[in-house]
Amino acid sequence: MRRAVAAALSVMVAGLFAASPAWAQRKAEPGNFDYYILSLSWSPTYCARDRNGPDPDQCGERKHGFVVHGLWPQYTDGSYPATCTRDRNVPKAVVDQTMTVMPSVGLMMHQWRKHGTCSGLTATDYFAKLRAAAAKVAIPDPLKAPGPTVPAVQVERLFLEANPGLTAEGVAVVCSRRDVSEVRVCLNKDLGFMNCGQKVVDRCRDRDAALSAEVAPAQPRTFNAAPAVPALPPAPAAAPTPLR
Repeated sequence: MRRAVAAALSVMVAGLFAASPAWAQRKAEPGNFDYYILSLSWSPTYCARDRNGPDPDQCGERKHGFVVHGLWPQYTDGSYPATCTRDRNVPKAVVDQTMTVMPSVGLMMHQWRKHGTCSGLTATDYFAKLRAAAAKVAIPDPLKAPGPTVPAVQVERLFLEANPGLTAEGVAVVCSRRDVSEVRVCLNKDLGFMNCGQKVVDRCRDRDAALSAEVAPAQPRTFNAAPAVPALPPAPAAAPTPLR
């Protein structure tokens, strides 16, 4: 029995590795990538759903709307480079300049370590690029601050209308359950609009998904009691959206 179980588990593990998602992060040479994703985070959803608790900078008294979550070097096959060097230093002057578009010191440090070090730029130049990308993408007037609820299907349309040259293939709306959490815009290395590569797609499955000023915190999941005799795990399902 043990040999049979071990053999079955070995097959399952091999299947998991064979089915590794194409968007998986990987080591790479700094500057060796295809294009950027500008990730714009909707603060009400982020502040309500962040698993580490609300960020005191982004989620304080001032009510932010869309802010920059990151500027990510990306490959067209859907994968992306990550943590390309050990550089951890972001000058204070750069932090101060960037707070207007990315109001979280902790987020800046994380984004520089994981994504900025793969850009081939210094921290100063990377965050200057990030601010330029934020200036390139216009936030639609109805979405500049938390206000009336807007259906997720209209969020993309409003971004297309506010940004001439941006196409439906160059933007993706991401949801956390029924709430819009993020808009991703694909940019070439010169920050021009372009079509996104693989795996950068809309991720709002609920027809009633919407962008709202008031977002309920995620409810803790409940689990059934474990069976007396453990069963073999089922075949691997489609991988979820990676956390970045």
